[in-house]
Amino acid sequence: MTDQQRGDTVQSDHPCITPNLDKFREQSITFANTYSPSPHSCPSRTTFFTGLYPSEHGVWHNIDVTNAISRHPHDHIQCWSEQLADAGYQLDFSGKWHVSRKTTPKDHGWNEHYLTATHYEPYNRQQILKEQWQMYQNDSVPISAKHRKHAHINRPGYTAYKHYGHDENPFNDQTVVDSAIKVLQKNTESDKPWCQFIGTLGPHDPYIPPNRFIDMYDIEDIELPENFHDHMLDKPGFYRRTRDIFSQLSEQEHREAILHYYAFCSYEDYLFGQILDTLEQTGQADNTIVIFLSDHGDYCGEHGLWCKGIPCFNSAYHVPAIIRHPKHKQENTTINHFVSLTDFAPTILDFANIQPANESSGQSLLSFFKGNQPDIWRDAHFTQTNGNELYGIQRSIQTENWKYIFNGFDYDELYDIQADPGQTTNLINDPQHKELVKDLCKRIWQFAYEHEDECLNQYIMVGFAPVGPAVVFED
Repeated sequence: MTDQQRGDTVQSDHPCITPNLDKFREQSITFANTYSPSPHSCPSRTTFFTGLYPSEHGVWHNIDVTNAISRHPHDHIQCWSEQLADAGYQLDFSGKWHVSRKTTPKDHGWNEHYLTATHYEPYNRQQILKEQWQMYQNDSVPISAKHRKHAHINRPGYTAYKHYGHDENPFNDQTVVDSAIKVLQKNTESDKPWCQFIGTLGPHDPYIPPNRFIDMYDIEDIELPENFHDHMLDKPGFYRRTRDIFSQLSEQEHREAILHYYAFCSYEDYLFGQILDTLEQTGQADNTIVIFLSDHGDYCGEHGLWCKGIPCFNSAYHVPAIIRHPKHKQENTTINHFVSLTDFAPTILDFANIQPANESSGQSLLSFFKGNQPDIWRDAHFTQTNGNELYGIQRSIQTENWKYIFNGFDYDELYDIQADPGQTTNLINDPQHKELVKDLCKRIWQFAYEHEDECLNQYIMVGFAPVGPAVVFED
């Protein structure tokens, strides 16, 4: 599982240099329409490990920030790894967790190796607040936005943000993979079945891959997205406010940032290749199911935006999902059904022939490997976010043709996905779509009812949906 990797970076017409994933895709099924339920790491990763939506598992925000409302899943929530451990699997975890401040991977059946990006000590609000204020007392924090360095974004009174650059071991991803490879090599000494999670942090911002991967690309070949110049005048004001942050960057810097993002994806491909090579060298490739995916996507310059957040564009939710199953080979196959990160918990248990002990909101993908199209499959995908450090309730539904977004903090959005895949023209105020919006809103409320969403308040100052929850119970 990489972090913040777009789904289109691994598909057949992708813009990145990824020889290992290209070869891997030829041996695998690519689930081309896989989406995260949230545009942030913590709720998305918790969904992956539990098979539940944020409204069900209870993680809505970055669990490490001081103003987080949720720091761990509900106490009764279990991860699929616990069932694998009970079934006798050896479980090994390297890399990023970001699911809970109350428990660590070892509390869910894993052997912990090199862990990154999460604080594991008990949360101490006073101590963390003190440390954060001390950071702002540093003399290097600019009070003025003047004298901006290349590839940097200056905000008065904040530390300078370096948008892209280079590092020979960004986020210690190579160290994560090295620790995982040692485990893979030792696995040959045991007869126990095993499961390993390897979580790198790239290509998350800042985009800082090693130089040799940057050198693989030519800046003259990098183009800005078609919707880069969408100034979003018909979209929520928060979207424009977010774009304004990145307006300090010149168009050339935006192109350079895209190059660095692509190069970071190439670096992650290189690391993935090391894992695949180890499986081959140790004779385990023919008896090992391999899943490559990410937790959420990245705007990567679309609409002039970067990273991920409240703007509900598909690029922040669309993720890679490629699975190689040596015993059920469906080589170089692409599935275009809507797939959710909720589907991986039941799928992994199904692969291990384990009956799920807890109800999942996802569906197993195993039937696709047996060449069968499921009789019943979702015809839409839903997203749920309450914002991250800056809160904002948002829910969305996307069907094959339409995407409707309820914004509790601003006006809503409606896009014709077939005619406008870049989501440039908001049709929410077009009167001819009034009944369509009502129908899509009804489906969001039905989803909310089925998945324990607490976003139900009918008070006059917050009940802003086009139609309220009672529409679910209409005859």
